[in-house]
Amino acid sequence: MSYLSRNIALAHGAHSAVSLPEAAQLALPEKVLQFGTGVLLRGLPDYLIDKANRQGIFNGRIVVVKSTDGGDINAFARQNGLYTLCIRGIEDGQQVEENVVSSAISRVLSAKSQWAEVLRFAQSPDLQVVISNTTEVGIQLVADDVRQSPPVSFPGKLLAVLYVRWKAFKGDRAKGLVIVPTELVPDNGRKLEAILLELAHRNELEAEFIDWLEAANTCCNSLVDRIVPGRPDVGAYNALTEELGYDDDLLTMSEVYRLWAIEGDEKVRAVLSFEQADKGVIIQPDINQFRELKLRMLNGTHTLSCGLAFLSGFETVRGAMDDEVMGQFISRLMVDDLRPGIPYKIDEAVARDFARQVLDRFRNPFIEHRWLAITLNYTAKMQMRNVATLVHYAEQKKQAPQHAALGFAAYLLFMRGTHQQDHTWYGELNGEQYPIQDEKAGYFADLWQRLPPAELVSVVLHNQALWNHDLTALPGFAAAVTGYLQQMLEEGVYATVAKQLRSEVPA
Repeated sequence: MSYLSRNIALAHGAHSAVSLPEAAQLALPEKVLQFGTGVLLRGLPDYLIDKANRQGIFNGRIVVVKSTDGGDINAFARQNGLYTLCIRGIEDGQQVEENVVSSAISRVLSAKSQWAEVLRFAQSPDLQVVISNTTEVGIQLVADDVRQSPPVSFPGKLLAVLYVRWKAFKGDRAKGLVIVPTELVPDNGRKLEAILLELAHRNELEAEFIDWLEAANTCCNSLVDRIVPGRPDVGAYNALTEELGYDDDLLTMSEVYRLWAIEGDEKVRAVLSFEQADKGVIIQPDINQFRELKLRMLNGTHTLSCGLAFLSGFETVRGAMDDEVMGQFISRLMVDDLRPGIPYKIDEAVARDFARQVLDRFRNPFIEHRWLAITLNYTAKMQMRNVATLVHYAEQKKQAPQHAALGFAAYLLFMRGTHQQDHTWYGELNGEQYPIQDEKAGYFADLWQRLPPAELVSVVLHNQALWNHDLTALPGFAAAVTGYLQQMLEEGVYATVAKQLRSEVPA
């Protein structure tokens, strides 16, 4: 079977199994410089640009910079930059299965061996946008020489691109770029801009260039959210290959949900016209509400549910959602406890719509998200994702959020380490051991060995070094956590969840 290529895509014509590009989309000008070839970029920004191109909106393709030779760079060359995105999931309660051949990527260049070609593209009058996803460590200030071929760091490479562009267009402010980092770092655009300016000073670049860097270019904070598992397992890949009629070394799986929130004004919106092509792209002056919704309702629900679901015998998020009791608990936790506790003013209708989308994502039959994996760094996640929500809820309601209290009690029970092996603490569930992958595991193991449950709860909640708050001060929270913990020890975890839900039903 042949590999996906330009010839195969254009020769296939109408194909019921996959949406293919047309020749006109393969001839569009190169408007975007992208640092990174990872699956998140292929599954979200590149997909959205391709979708806009199909609608005749953005009308631009992407030149991708890869740090090194090898890896998937050969597959991109063999397949003329084409790849198949297989979208699977639940949207508005309906199952979605869609296959799209994306033609957004024009070519992939190696920074190591083709840096001169990257700098040539930097001088293109068609270039308007820079996108990046170089992992969280990519947006860091390191000693770098922008005149190297290439510079070491991502900010160094980007600064070299901008410097060459400034020279080529003699400081024309109309030739500045809109730069949208997608690394999962708060205020990623603002941080990247500060690093670029510092590097420019350290490299003793001209004052006129530094003025142009600040005035002509816009670094936008952005937030991306889409689960993109990447290549499927062998069985699923072979089945898809038969269905599609070609091989694809870049075939990528993705969920249906997509969000790319970008902080920008009308000028940014005009350049990033692909916003018009999909409701998942949102450009507005303040995107903090999207960060808060994701952190508090999606991530927070995961963290307050993972120990509870795992100790109730569920391995995956979908498995718990398919259970009437656990699925109902997770929904009520998110909507009744976490939504009103968000410490940021968000319209209730927006929050409820977001909750509906998150619950659809949790029910996705094509993604196996394991609860045990979510317990990684459990304590740090609990502090970062949930403490501010719990405090705000208590301030607003003057009472304890019961579902969250039950989830917190299950966290304490999960952290009951019984033995240590090779520097890892383990707990026990139904005679089987499970790893507690948390830097505070030893602290909790010691407390469980020394203290009865009620005292343990009091000590942990009072520990301001853990939470930056005295959680015993929250009205009724310590009593609720203690009661649920004692009940789980006596009656079992799942039975406690079921009993708590029954207690909410009016007689």
